[in-house]
Amino acid sequence: MISRNASAACRGWQRCNEIRAAITSSTATFRTNGEATRSASSYAANNNSQDTMSAAVLQPDGTMEVETLRLPQPQAGEVLLKTKACGVCHTDLHVIKSEVPFPKPAVMGHEVSGEVVSVGEGSSDQLKQALPVGRKAVGAFIMPCTSCYFCDRGQEEMCEKFFEYNRGKGQLYDGTTRLYRQDGTPVAMYSMGGMAEYCVIPSSAVSPLQENVPYEEAAILGCALFTAYGALKNSGKFSFGETLAVIGTGGIGSSCIQIAKGLGAASIIAVDVCDEKLSKMTSLGATHTVNSKTVDPVMAIKEITGGRGVDVAVEAIGLPSTFETATLAVRDGGRAVMVGIAPVGMTANVNITHVVRRQVAIQGSYGARASTDLPALMKLVSDGHLDVVSPITKRFNLSEAGAAYQMLNEGKIIGRGLVEF
Repeated sequence: MISRNASAACRGWQRCNEIRAAITSSTATFRTNGEATRSASSYAANNNSQDTMSAAVLQPDGTMEVETLRLPQPQAGEVLLKTKACGVCHTDLHVIKSEVPFPKPAVMGHEVSGEVVSVGEGSSDQLKQALPVGRKAVGAFIMPCTSCYFCDRGQEEMCEKFFEYNRGKGQLYDGTTRLYRQDGTPVAMYSMGGMAEYCVIPSSAVSPLQENVPYEEAAILGCALFTAYGALKNSGKFSFGETLAVIGTGGIGSSCIQIAKGLGAASIIAVDVCDEKLSKMTSLGATHTVNSKTVDPVMAIKEITGGRGVDVAVEAIGLPSTFETATLAVRDGGRAVMVGIAPVGMTANVNITHVVRRQVAIQGSYGARASTDLPALMKLVSDGHLDVVSPITKRFNLSEAGAAYQMLNEGKIIGRGLVEF
């Protein structure tokens, strides 16, 4: 069981402040207003290293090809990882299919494990001690700047610079990417661009890996488990003895089931259209399964809960129908947490009177907080409360990255796919 208390909060803020201090003391190359001290073109021109790496690059036409890129160079407050593994996440598909605008060419992949190779020139001694060369580590897909309006308030998952620079432009917070083709052409990075042999991550989004945590499989801590933890603890306020429905049992949905079990859920209802997926969910902690292809999921959830509905419903697909299902599946005063990403502009119908009269809370949730939640997840795995191995059902090498995403798009990956280096 996990509890949030004052001492834990203090430790979380202390960790956040330590990271902020390490980065702040080492960012002499950046202006305080966040503007780049040098342009992308000058960065590329000055990066004359002959060292290269292989990366799966998303092309403007949506295909993915392995290319040789320059070895990325971390700046002050950043860490270079030699990638060990990278998860294959459904969120990447929205970019690949042009459902979400993002610059191309780009390197996808946003949940990684790897080994610290170097830290950026000008980084503080504190940072070098926290993440020494050779240390195994995990990266979170939300990479907080630590200094914006939301980061200052402890809401790292809403970091303004992350959404403006990384999600908007495929860059880091000096306004440049760290990825370049050999001719100097910039390549956008989705989070850290983990589908590559090396990747650069701001140190605020890196957590050292404990020795008893599986190295490759730990990659899914950075998104699947990270997003699920944020949905349940930060947005859903899920607590011991409550009931949960998870609508969509892919990587994030299955992670919600595991975490809810660790939190001491009274019952966990897994909802999906695939019996094979649902069968696997029982081994992860689901107490009931519902195939929404054969029965009305809301009626089934109400029947399981004695007509009341669940305390919390997590929607992990991003469809109008499942969005509505989540709002109707919760009890009076319950919380519907929306995690699934949909194509830009997609809307869902909501029964206004039901939401108002039944006091249903609808809460969006995009991720978690790297400074506090990633170490918390690491401890849950280390203590044996979370399994990062069983969710991995397909393994690929880098040359198969494009095929991996194609399989994911076709619904042929149950659980999580993993590209290993």
